Amino acid sequence: MPELAGKIFRINGPVVEIEDISSIRMFDMVKVGEQALIGEVVKLSEGRAFIQVYEDTTSLKAGDPVYTEGVALYVELGPGLLANIYDGIQRPLEEIQKKEGFFIRRGISVPALDRNKKWDFHPLSQQGQQIKEGQIIGEINETLLIKHKIMIPPGINGTLKWIIPEGNYSIDEKIAIVEQNNSETEIFMYQRWPVRKRRPYKEKIPVREPLITGQRVIDTLFPVAKGGCVAVPGPFGAGKTVVQHQLAKWSNAEIVIFIGCGERGNEMTDVLLSFPKLIDPHTKRPLLERTVLIANTSNMPVAAREASIYTGITIAEYYRDMGYNVALMADSTSRWAEALRELSGRLEEMPLEEGFPAYLSARLAEFYERAGKVNTLSGNTGSVSVVASVSPPGGDFSEPVTSHTKRFIRCFWALDKDLAYSRHFPSISWIDSYSEYVDDLKEWWHQNIDHSWFELRGVIMDLLGREQRLLQVVKLVGPDVLPQSQKLILEICSIFKNAFLQQSAFDETDEFSSARKQFLMLKSIIYFYRKCEDIIKKGISIEDVRNLPVYQDIIRMRSRYSEDNLSELENLTNKIDQDIKNWELK
Repeated sequence: MPELAGKIFRINGPVVEIEDISSIRMFDMVKVGEQALIGEVVKLSEGRAFIQVYEDTTSLKAGDPVYTEGVALYVELGPGLLANIYDGIQRPLEEIQKKEGFFIRRGISVPALDRNKKWDFHPLSQQGQQIKEGQIIGEINETLLIKHKIMIPPGINGTLKWIIPEGNYSIDEKIAIVEQNNSETEIFMYQRWPVRKRRPYKEKIPVREPLITGQRVIDTLFPVAKGGCVAVPGPFGAGKTVVQHQLAKWSNAEIVIFIGCGERGNEMTDVLLSFPKLIDPHTKRPLLERTVLIANTSNMPVAAREASIYTGITIAEYYRDMGYNVALMADSTSRWAEALRELSGRLEEMPLEEGFPAYLSARLAEFYERAGKVNTLSGNTGSVSVVASVSPPGGDFSEPVTSHTKRFIRCFWALDKDLAYSRHFPSISWIDSYSEYVDDLKEWWHQNIDHSWFELRGVIMDLLGREQRLLQVVKLVGPDVLPQSQKLILEICSIFKNAFLQQSAFDETDEFSSARKQFLMLKSIIYFYRKCEDIIKKGISIEDVRNLPVYQDIIRMRSRYSEDNLSELENLTNKIDQDIKNWELK
């Protein structure tokens, strides 16, 4: 039951100052005013409390009461999360639309999880069994793709005194009782967890498996591990959202959490309209059946934007604890940082560079550190991979959010607006991007794909670096003065950029490339380069190289060879040998 916490003293945008406080703590969840607007205590000072309100504070006035919930801001975790669309503080937008229409009334309270829906519960534990925190005691088919595992909440250990038999139940019905130290704890299908607190696990383990995205520039040149963190910075129009959409659809993560944090309404509308229609390419089922969407657009209250990131990462950790690999897409952390800046200014805190608060880097660290691969309390292995876009003003990667983010991530996909404007997608710059996961993942590639992957990747990265230096020379003196060997480098890099790095989301054959196809494509290009390097010494010109019949096969291999005929792609090296042999016989 809410308890009176104080009365409003002053209102400063989304920040409300209250006086006459009692029974209130930092980060307590509160209800503000007669409309019971949702808020959170963010500062206590000299007998007063400062509250960030997650809704519009218009019409609030001094003297209005504020009630405390006595708990920190939390989310409800249980069956029904998947295929749902929430706002930044986990209010189900579709349910609100059914109840209120297209506008969210201030102070509206709708349960995050459906209380009326019946779930088919299958118990996996027996009465009298010793139970530990995080243990799985039952499961539910949440969707046709995902089994939802009912876990004992953290901190509860003891004897399973009673468990409900198999059947259909709502989440408000008690399903088990755990006896601990002569006291009994009731267990339900759902649990509540404070969003700013990391969910516990046994241990964090090293990352060794890549998050296969099907995007060649990512998987081959700048891979990210399951449990890794990657930043995707780029100016307006460079394709940050496009990259994240492709990863949400094609990555081999089992659960996808997509957070639209402060993005424009039309972009989020496109996501909400397109996601329900997308088909999971791995299972041929609707992608939404393994996706949770969190929509907090730029016209929604700024404080809720700050909370949306924590809401998303907490839901991701919950599915990780079941043993799933989760991919969290945050679009964009710059808008989240801007919300921090505005709230910090309202709290009259000392600003640092570009007005951001002094604790910006600490907040970013807290967020990214919640990613990782772990041994869970239930004995499973799960991971949370974070793909966070950054929107630096004017594409300036030295601005505070981007520069601080680079301290906490090991993979950086820098988007190039020139590539995007020339219709080269994904527009990830091969010059400014990097990945520190390559050494961690090369063993996986060697064991599952081919032992020469790391060597071939090194060759092409070296060629791309040499191409950059040669292009500087070409700008000064033109390409005609270059020797044929250097012209070959420029030609091979051009082939690599057009036939490998560029990828079409509208081509059924090209929109996704398996790890095996990527390797075979890379192998063919490097093999072609080495063979041409040999015959260049025998007098062949670049024009002759372009006239080889196999040249067109290499140029078009991204759309010519599907996943069903990779054997033909594998034989491309034989065709290269044959064409070069025919030239030598002339």
